[in-house]
Amino acid sequence: MNGKINRKKLTKRDYLVVSSMLFGLFFGAGNLIFPLHLGQLAGANWVPATLGFLVTAVVLPLLSVLAVAAMHAEGVYDIGKPLGKWFAVLFMVLIHLTIGPLFGTPRTATVSFTTGVAPLLPKSMQTTGLLVFSALFFLAAFLLSYKEQHITSAIGKALNPVFLLLLFFLFFVGFSHPMGNAAGQATTAGYHTLGAGFFNGFLQGYNTMDALAGLAFGVTVVTAVRGLGLHRQSSVAKVTAKAGVLATSMIGLVYLFLIVLGAKSLANFKVSAEGGTAFNQLVTYYFGNAGHALLATLLTVTCLTTAVGLVAAFAQDFHKHFPVLSYVQWLALMSFASFLTANFGLATIISWSTPMLMFLYPFAMVLILLSVSGKWFNHDKTVYSFTVGFTTVPALLDMVSSFPPVVSQSAFGVACTNFEQSFLPFAAQGMAWVVPALVGLGLGLAVYKVRGRAAANATD
Repeated sequence: MNGKINRKKLTKRDYLVVSSMLFGLFFGAGNLIFPLHLGQLAGANWVPATLGFLVTAVVLPLLSVLAVAAMHAEGVYDIGKPLGKWFAVLFMVLIHLTIGPLFGTPRTATVSFTTGVAPLLPKSMQTTGLLVFSALFFLAAFLLSYKEQHITSAIGKALNPVFLLLLFFLFFVGFSHPMGNAAGQATTAGYHTLGAGFFNGFLQGYNTMDALAGLAFGVTVVTAVRGLGLHRQSSVAKVTAKAGVLATSMIGLVYLFLIVLGAKSLANFKVSAEGGTAFNQLVTYYFGNAGHALLATLLTVTCLTTAVGLVAAFAQDFHKHFPVLSYVQWLALMSFASFLTANFGLATIISWSTPMLMFLYPFAMVLILLSVSGKWFNHDKTVYSFTVGFTTVPALLDMVSSFPPVVSQSAFGVACTNFEQSFLPFAAQGMAWVVPALVGLGLGLAVYKVRGRAAANATD
């Protein structure tokens, strides 16, 4: 019977293909520009900033993959399900809208255009250029994800290897002809001390959206693994976990290289306004005008791999929970909505995505950790409820304080910020939710243990 359930044993090549697919799904627009910019901001203090960044940009996404494996989950819905169906649906919708058509997916097109293509066009053509580029970009994403079973081949076997070759060629040139010594570069405000560097690096990791994406990609990964011939839950979970470790380890190595290159670039450039400009400076320095073509190719390939994963995950999850539309119809709707949002421009997308990330990341981190450790308390709803409940208010306050000035500097925004910083530890670091979440976890575990003892005494 087992032979019928699992038709074959996966080879090392199969594991590499799944890992390559995961790498390609995770590594998109923000994964290139944010670590490079972090290196510029941190300068000589790049080591603590890197450690903080790796926690939220590597360790947390890995834990999200392990959470999917531990829960035998097929999507975001299953991660939130211990709190009830209504919460699971709400959490799934918020995650997919954030990494999907509102912010994450449009950013894949705007970053690749703004950084790689826009410098090649006159200013008068920028708006039209973005319109045409984003239309072609999301048409390609739609076509590559049209057949669910072909996603593994499209990303793991084709797009991702091309991206890795181009990226490591850049690393080879950058480290064989360094601009300067990273340890000798100045740091910007907020990175002068080891602690400040770590916390700011930690928050910069939010921008990659990978912890949220890891939960959303669960259904895509499970579908891909089953497409290789495995169907038993334990086998699928094992393959998912192993591929996740390999993929995130490679991502961490790439981040390290990018951060060091960013710090070294300060020997020739000032700190840029954002990572896209920094990447453009770096490539132009080493490759001249020809570097723009390389940059455009590099960014478009890596952003397209992530866009494919995001639109597919959105369509798969929404078709499963809202079957009024087919997978292809949800896919088309997601691709078109992302195209529309992309044309608001990169700056607008980033400025309004930050508040949602400050709100959702605490919930994602709490649910990921509860999912991974849930076997110790049988995924009890009480533990989940106390922990998530105590996280809610500080997460809302973090969101309000990080909105653009039109909200954060209003009377309401200032009042929320003052309250948060007066009463909640780590508010200044943007992590006001940590202590309340730990208190909620402690209370939830206490109630769970007391209730367990009462049940045991009753049976005696």
